[in-house]
Amino acid sequence: MRKFEPKLLTTHVGSVPLVNPEEACDLVLENFPKIPAWPQLPKRSFLENMYVQFSERFPGRVLEEERIYVDRSQDLDPGLEQLYVAYLENDLEYGATSPDYAAGLVAFVRRLMSLGHKPIAVKGQVTGPISWGLSVVDQERRPVLYDDVLADAVAKHLRLKAAWQERELRKICPTTIIFVDEPYMSSFGSALVPLSRDKVITLLEEVLAGIQGIKGVHCCANTDWSILLETSIDILNLDAYAYAENLALYPDKVRAFLERGGIIAWGIVPAGEEVHKETRESLLEKLHEAIGLLVKRGVPFEEIIEASLITPSCGTGSLPVETAKRTLSLTAEVSKAMRERYLE
Repeated sequence: MRKFEPKLLTTHVGSVPLVNPEEACDLVLENFPKIPAWPQLPKRSFLENMYVQFSERFPGRVLEEERIYVDRSQDLDPGLEQLYVAYLENDLEYGATSPDYAAGLVAFVRRLMSLGHKPIAVKGQVTGPISWGLSVVDQERRPVLYDDVLADAVAKHLRLKAAWQERELRKICPTTIIFVDEPYMSSFGSALVPLSRDKVITLLEEVLAGIQGIKGVHCCANTDWSILLETSIDILNLDAYAYAENLALYPDKVRAFLERGGIIAWGIVPAGEEVHKETRESLLEKLHEAIGLLVKRGVPFEEIIEASLITPSCGTGSLPVETAKRTLSLTAEVSKAMRERYLE
């Protein structure tokens, strides 16, 4: 049994290129009324950069001239002790994200509570431990993920961030979806990024264990999809516009994932300038081609349709506003067309 019936509905990855939180909420609710996600606003402030946004209270964190790093030359033990005590006591307030770091989240919760809007589910997102740990470096520019103590701390820190956010979103709706965003999973297997399969799974599962509701992973590049399909996620969100062929290399893993109640969120609408070359019809054709790749390898078409969401391929925070708006509106159009064809 699935925790949630996706019914070819749609949501978005998170970031939008607006700076006004209220306008960002309007854009989200216009396109994704059934499963809205709170908008991250990276153009509003450096504090809403996806790595800075979830960095508050991490031991040794330094923000300096739009740079984030961990200063390992200082004594990190007091900060690590505070983090581990909060983790052991499940102190969600330790994982709180301040309004300056997530103005879109504050506006989103306030707006939906005031409107009395009752979506089917609400979505949030947190940066994953692999991407956070590879992007945030120490004072010598070495990724903190390569320090075993700090890597474990990163996962526990982000677990509290995800759990606190989920609690906030439940003020709006009892059905919550939290995505762990892992763009750097594309680096797995590279000789330049020496990460073991076991370490990736262990760190991801630590964060996922803090999520009580529906949990997903978003990766907007190619990776070893078998790793993510074997974790405890309920939703796999991929850039299906560019990497559907790569997912189809794992038909047995996909079938097992669907059989245990998994959902595929097809990022079929490109979050980039390519979107201006696409139409609803061209993207519907591309989505059917992506699904067809799995069907040819023995995954039943009906099972895929029943277990599908539609999303953009990635966040839109770095795009021109008009490009982002087209990306989001086309996502809604593709979902509507698919639902009319297969559900109505």
